[in-house]
Amino acid sequence: MKLGGIWCALAVVLFVAIVQARTPPASRTHVRLIILSSQHLGAHGMGYGTRSLAQLSRRLSPADIPTLISLAADRDLNVGVQFALASQCAAAILPVREAATQHKMDFFDASDTMDLIASFSGCTPAAHSKATEMHADLDKLRNEEYARIGEESKRKAADEQRIQRNGLKLLDPEQAKSLTREERLEVFRRSLAAMGLTEGGPMTPDQKKLVDRMYRSMVLDEIKTPPN
Repeated sequence: MKLGGIWCALAVVLFVAIVQARTPPASRTHVRLIILSSQHLGAHGMGYGTRSLAQLSRRLSPADIPTLISLAADRDLNVGVQFALASQCAAAILPVREAATQHKMDFFDASDTMDLIASFSGCTPAAHSKATEMHADLDKLRNEEYARIGEESKRKAADEQRIQRNGLKLLDPEQAKSLTREERLEVFRRSLAAMGLTEGGPMTPDQKKLVDRMYRSMVLDEIKTPPN
């Protein structure tokens, strides 16, 4: 390519980038209407397909990506949002990943969006490749997230069982001696939570008296007969 042709191509790329940067995002209502109007009649009724991607790519711009992500939680619109995001090709890849990690978008929906980008002829081969890589990355992040949630659930269950056992120890004066102040506080706070109360939270005068007696009995061990 001649030097003049190179500069011409660069000028075109720069012009497109400037136009995209200056394109104001559409309102949520307008974006919603664009998504819904991109549905077409198919074998299973109205839905989204290749024609939808092409249509959405013309009617939306990268400036609309934040608005699209804000609509991802709408269960009646989430499939359309996936197609709308996919229509923006490479520009949507990193924002979709970020939305998934921040729980603004479901991991499976984000992965489906990557599949759409990878198969959309309107996207570049580079975008296809990047979307395929991102799908694998999202799978890894999802598995790590689920593993973390599983471990957290196990830890909370173990803590609950431990606090319940310590609560039973408080009923036995001899076993109660083995509990530390922190363990007593845990039982006390768990008892308050079961009553729908919190330390320092709003209470009626009667509730305040009861909580004070519970604290003196369960934590300070000043009253030997714990209140019911």
